Amino acid sequence: MATLQDVERLVAELPGTEETTRHGTRTWTVGGKAYAWERPFSKADLKRFGDETPPDEPILAIRVEDLGEKEAVLTARAGDGFFTIPHFDNYAAVLIELELVPEAVLREALLDGWLVFAPAAQAQDVIAARRRRAKD
Repeated sequence: MATLQDVERLVAELPGTEETTRHGTRTWTVGGKAYAWERPFSKADLKRFGDETPPDEPILAIRVEDLGEKEAVLTARAGDGFFTIPHFDNYAAVLIELELVPEAVLREALLDGWLVFAPAAQAQDVIAARRRRAKD
């Protein structure tokens, strides 16, 4: 359902976001910290899937607040293409198979990732603006 072009458009709505390259892939940061990035599978990742078919790329990684939130997101959003791999064990981030995620769900996941590192004043402004739009 979603594409990397959708990701580009949605992160452009989040103040202070900068696109950079990290480990050879596009990465979106706020305050110098990565909150979302393209995450192609490495050879080691693919080997760990064994006989299981890996999720289709493109894959997006998004930071979450902590490991508790990660588990909650994975439980609530598995049907929307959210998953993890052993490489991400004990790391507060989730992976998303973009072809499966609805745009509204992707928008919220990107906002949540952005909020992990966004400056407090910017975060409050964005949350307040979204609340106003929701009331309209």
